[in-house]
Amino acid sequence: MTTSELITPQHLTRKASIYIRQSSPHQVLTNQESLRLQYALRERAVELGWRTEEIEIIDGDLGLSGTATHYREGFKELLTRVTLGEVGLILSVEVQRLSRNCSDWYPLLDICGYKHCLIADRDGVYDPGTPNGRLLLGLKGQLSEMELYTIRARMTAGLLNKAQRGELALSLPVGLVRDADGVVRKEPNLEVQHRLELVFSTFLERRSASKVLQFLNAQQLLLPRHDRFGEVRWRKPTVAAILAILKNPAYAGAFVYGRTRTVRTGAGPRQASQQKLPVEQWRIRVNDKYPAYISWTTYEQIQAMLQDNYAEYARNKTRGIPRPGAALLHGLVYCGACGHKMVVQYKAGTRYLCNYLRQQYRVPVCQRIPADPVDASVVAAFFAALAPVELDAYHHALAAQQQTAAASDRARAQQLQRLRYQAALAQRQFEHVDPANRLVAAELERRWETALRDLRYAEEALQQYAQTRVVAAELPADLRAAFSALGQQLPALWPTAVLSRTQKKAVLRCLLEKVVVQRLGRDQVQLRIVWRGGDVTECVIPIPVGALAELSTGQELEARVLRLHGAGKSDQEIARDLTAAGFRSPMRQELLVSTVRGLRLKHRCLVTRHQSHPRAVAGSLTVTQVAHRLGLSVHWLYDRLHKGQIRLQKDPATRLFLFPDHPSTLELLTHLRAGRLQHVGFGQEYQDA
Repeated sequence: MTTSELITPQHLTRKASIYIRQSSPHQVLTNQESLRLQYALRERAVELGWRTEEIEIIDGDLGLSGTATHYREGFKELLTRVTLGEVGLILSVEVQRLSRNCSDWYPLLDICGYKHCLIADRDGVYDPGTPNGRLLLGLKGQLSEMELYTIRARMTAGLLNKAQRGELALSLPVGLVRDADGVVRKEPNLEVQHRLELVFSTFLERRSASKVLQFLNAQQLLLPRHDRFGEVRWRKPTVAAILAILKNPAYAGAFVYGRTRTVRTGAGPRQASQQKLPVEQWRIRVNDKYPAYISWTTYEQIQAMLQDNYAEYARNKTRGIPRPGAALLHGLVYCGACGHKMVVQYKAGTRYLCNYLRQQYRVPVCQRIPADPVDASVVAAFFAALAPVELDAYHHALAAQQQTAAASDRARAQQLQRLRYQAALAQRQFEHVDPANRLVAAELERRWETALRDLRYAEEALQQYAQTRVVAAELPADLRAAFSALGQQLPALWPTAVLSRTQKKAVLRCLLEKVVVQRLGRDQVQLRIVWRGGDVTECVIPIPVGALAELSTGQELEARVLRLHGAGKSDQEIARDLTAAGFRSPMRQELLVSTVRGLRLKHRCLVTRHQSHPRAVAGSLTVTQVAHRLGLSVHWLYDRLHKGQIRLQKDPATRLFLFPDHPSTLELLTHLRAGRLQHVGFGQEYQDA
């Protein structure tokens, strides 16, 4: 028997669908009373006149939020059944179970009104096809949507208010623990504290997370990490774990909320990703809230070093970590033509190459600049800008090595102490178990054996390290004085092997911000050196070219060489005077004597009669003389002689190819060049043949 006048026999011929939903999996497990109340709607449907077999329950959306319908399969199934005319009544405890979004709620009302489907909750039965029913259901939908925003705003305001004071109980990284009173303290395990301090100190010394990993692996040291239950576990170090430690502001004593932003790629709850924000965009930061392993200034320095190590060549933002390549300015050189960062090319020499536009638009490369002259000029400018600084390199290196060795020894001792404790603990647990309980005794025995094996490996590694460790000795006073006298000036140390390529690059980056290069013609490059602080130094430097004709001063150089030779000067004097005047050879920074001699002989300016004059053999022509008369290349003639197209034997006396000095010789070679003949021969043996 029905209890509502809106229910007709036509409605009773169709099914009654009960829609059940809880907003989260946690509510499904904990809010059992609400779940029972929703399932009890079956009795309500029976009271309204539906038979038990005509009642269906749709609970596929348990644990899903009602803010959208794209990912709620149960709600989609309900809409499908209503559209097909299979449902006469939709039951839900309250409207917000169906939807908390009016953009999803009103289409449901339209479909139910069109298909004559009723909607019921705890308060009554409504017909979406009537004005009164649609008005009431519309108001309930709006209140449901507004209630969600109100609840969310109230909870967010309370959370932010607590976060502003730094009292929000966020999860803590390894090395920090929260006691029963809610006060954050350092991990009481000294090994954990010292291992974290070792990570920070090693990074500040080596300036790279990968080098910190190499150091830890070389010393066979583990990193403390949290497992999924929050317990400290010692695991092999990874770059990701080291970066997580270096980038966490909690180690600098700062409480931070809002380090990431949720970026949605779709409407589903799983179609979202977390985007990390820069420090200046963090929502809340309260310094000096936690016990610090490093200061905030050191934390900012570490972040700057990490950002600088990340080589974003495509975005031209960072320089990358100094690497042991030959180019001293990698990551610092920019193209003066297009403004993009130039990369290093080690093919056929070291060059700075601007290929950004080529990669993006397939246009020709902007510039290819030889690296050696650019590096040399920048280093010279660096020494000119840097006042001579006295260095005691050996003393500082020795102190840093001793400090690192002490930290490493302490970490090894702590690791060995922890393993000994774990082995003793496993032994005590095994000895206290009932021997008859073999299931437990076998497992405890296995744990004891594992602990003993780990301890044995650690002791063997420590013994091997002690045998292979090299301890740097202090220099004697007299040798230290001699070393200081010879090596206090950085320009004097630079050409030696004291500083590696990586160290030289790090030294240059202390003052250099960037270097802009622009080619001026074929043989010159303009440098614009930007120093840290904004000062700029500009200069024009020569670069090697392949030929004398590519020099911008080539023609003037040739004229002056001839003029000075005519004045009676020797090749050595000409080379010295013109080098002082700023002239140079194509591949050198000074003018070579060989370049002067070549220019002089090109114009047949001979110093002595026997020097470089053409050979004259009576009745014969040399290869050079034939080439001169026919206007051919000497290489063309030698190529045909080598291939056998010109058949001629060398003269036994002079060991030269001698052609007959006759007009027919030039005629035959002319026909060969024009392709009218395939072979020509000179000499008695070929004529007889």
